[in-house]
Amino acid sequence: MPGPEEIDWDELADQLEARAELSARFVDEAAAWLAGRRPEPVTRVLDAGSGPGIAAARFARCFPAAEIIAADGNPRLLERARARGGGRVTTRVAELPGDLPALPDADLVWASNVVHHLGDQRAGLRALAGRVRPGGVLAVCEGGLPLRCLPRSLGVGRPGLQARLDAANEDWFAAMRAALPGAREETDDWPALLAATGLEPGPSRSFLIELRPPLSGAAREAVRGYLATAREKLADRLDADDVRTLDALLDPQSPHAVDRRPGVFFLTAHTVHTATRPRAAA
Repeated sequence: MPGPEEIDWDELADQLEARAELSARFVDEAAAWLAGRRPEPVTRVLDAGSGPGIAAARFARCFPAAEIIAADGNPRLLERARARGGGRVTTRVAELPGDLPALPDADLVWASNVVHHLGDQRAGLRALAGRVRPGGVLAVCEGGLPLRCLPRSLGVGRPGLQARLDAANEDWFAAMRAALPGAREETDDWPALLAATGLEPGPSRSFLIELRPPLSGAAREAVRGYLATAREKLADRLDADDVRTLDALLDPQSPHAVDRRPGVFFLTAHTVHTATRPRAAA
C-alpha cells in the first residue's frame, strides 16, 4: 500500500482523466504556440509521462501528419491512452528518467507535471533534452495556478478553506519530494534548469482555464474528486474543523454538499516552459 506521500496512479486514473479533460483545450493552445516556434512541420511528438493520454490524443488532432508516442511507466494508464488515441497514438512502457534514452527522438518532447515527480530534476531534464531533435522543442509544463474552486466563505466552517488546503498541500508536496529516490532540492527556476541541459532556453507561457458557475456535471464531478483527494491525503495536516467542512462538502445529503452549491467554480492555469535544440551549423 502506498505511504502517505506516495501516489497510487491507478486509483487516481479516473480523476486524472476528468480534470485533464476539462483543461484539454489548453493543450490545443499550447500546441499551436509551440508549432509556431518551428519553421518545419512537427513529424513526431513524444509525450513523456503521458498518463492516460489526454494530451497525446489532443496532439494527434493538432498534428494530423505527425507520429504521436505516449510513454509512461504505468501500463494500465497506457491502455487508456491507446483507447483514447483511436489508432493515432503509439504507446511505450518507460520508467522516467531511466528509460528515456531508449525512446525515439522527436520534434516536440512534452512533459506535463512529470519532472517534479523525479528525485533528481536536473538529471530528468537532461534525459528529456536528449530526446529532442535538432531544431526541436522541449516543453515542460510545471507550476501555474493550483485549482481554485471554492468561494472564501462557504456558510460552514471557517472562511478561507481553499487557502488552508493550498498550504497543507504545499507541506504534503515537500514531503513527497523529500521521499523520492535520489531527491535533490532545486529552486523552481525552470528557464535556468532548462538552460543547464545544453538546450537554448525559450519563452514561458501560462494558459488559463476558467469555468464559471453554474458548472456542468463533469466539472462538478472534477471538483468533487479534487476535494475527496484533499480529504484523503491532507486530513492529518488540517485541523478538525476543516476536516468536518470537507466532510460536509462531500456528503450528498448535506445542505452544504458541493454537488448542489451554486458558487462552485473551476479556475486553474498551466505554465509551459520551453527550450530548443539548435541546428548544427552548415
